Amino acid sequence: MLTLGVDLASQPPKTGVARIVWDAGKAVVADVRRGADDDEIVALAAEAGALGIDAPFGWPRRFLEFVAAHHGSGVPPTRWSDPHRDALRFRLTDHHVRARTGRWPLSVSSDLIGVPAMRCAALLTRLGVRDRAGDGRVYEVYPAAALPGWGLPVASYKGDRLPTRLALLDALKRAAPWLDLPAPLRARCEASDDCLDALLAALVARAAALGLTARPRDEDLPQAREEGWIALPGPGSLDRLLTGGSPA
Repeated sequence: MLTLGVDLASQPPKTGVARIVWDAGKAVVADVRRGADDDEIVALAAEAGALGIDAPFGWPRRFLEFVAAHHGSGVPPTRWSDPHRDALRFRLTDHHVRARTGRWPLSVSSDLIGVPAMRCAALLTRLGVRDRAGDGRVYEVYPAAALPGWGLPVASYKGDRLPTRLALLDALKRAAPWLDLPAPLRARCEASDDCLDALLAALVARAAALGLTARPRDEDLPQAREEGWIALPGPGSLDRLLTGGSPA
């Protein structure tokens, strides 16, 4: 099996991709790099058994209703309040991640992640994704939120935080000795958080494919299929990526 991780940015130069080949009791990182456009992602996805994309798959239902009401009448019907604001900012899956990890994902309706989400929407169409809650092959992932459940350091590793990336990669090597990450590819992850996110996304894609990530409750599925659902690995699931295990 091959899993593909994509750290989707608004433009190709900062878009990271990682490929992991799973076979015979080991996992080999075949490639990690930046600079993937949509055509390349679609081509790589055709070879993958599971694909994890680090970008929101949709917008909050209440936000879309709010924009439609404003566009139609100019007067959205709800009085402004903090709870109303948060309903416009966060999806159901964002609340789930917050409850499980203590951290909010970026708001797709009010943070800079909105532009990658627009690109992601077009990409999902090309990939034939109809179920944004996870269609069995293509999953929304949030690499940083996977770290606590895997017992890995949770300090931010973005931007110029090279020592933090080094510590995270060392911890990953100890926790997953079966992961073969060649030195040149590790160097790319050390140098770029985009590459590191792509690597983590490919690992989360494997967890999702094995049923090791939390799924929406039955009553939440209709909303999750509209808004997207972050595949969040369960505690201890890193150890079971080679052999499978019980759902999170």
